[in-house]
Amino acid sequence: MRAIGGLRAFGGLWRWRHNPLRRTTDLVEAWLAFAALVLILIAAPLIGALVGTAAQSALQQSVRDQQETRHRVTATVVKKVDGSPLDPDPETATTRDRQSRVVADWTGPDGTDRHGTVMANLKTPQPGDHFTLWTDGQGRIVGRPLDTATATTHAVLAGFGATVLAAGLAEGGRRLIVWRMVRRRYTRWDQAWDKAGPDWGRTGTGS
Repeated sequence: MRAIGGLRAFGGLWRWRHNPLRRTTDLVEAWLAFAALVLILIAAPLIGALVGTAAQSALQQSVRDQQETRHRVTATVVKKVDGSPLDPDPETATTRDRQSRVVADWTGPDGTDRHGTVMANLKTPQPGDHFTLWTDGQGRIVGRPLDTATATTHAVLAGFGATVLAAGLAEGGRRLIVWRMVRRRYTRWDQAWDKAGPDWGRTGTGS
């Protein structure tokens, strides 16, 4: 809608660019509208595409790195730990409800035996139950590796956000410049009125 409005404003001003009543500021506003339109329709999507592509490349590299350095291992429940740490993030509540805090044994990819308290994806764990963990090469607990689909989604969102931000900056810059021009115009009118005000209407009256 803003782009259409800018195009109409530019077209309207362009049609009467040779009008004797045209002011320099009118042409400046027209060119500002045209420049903002070009930035919104061409530059902003291009910036978004570049940002999205860069984010996709970086995130997919992270996916490959994490898949190479993170390993899924099988752990064995030793005992369940009463209570669980509070998670302040409400978005993880569903996942947390399916997990239990347990003491477990597992073997790292390098053959190191590990023992510790971890979160198991078991609702009612019993000693001897098996579950999976993600570890680094030495068997230390790490987060689940980023998957390709999630990385792509983040890249798309980054590109879209960059497009919206660039378009907003273009339109915001145009409005700011026009606002300053209008303020300056009003200031000049006030100054002209102050000069002409005392003699207004007296011409030809003989006073």
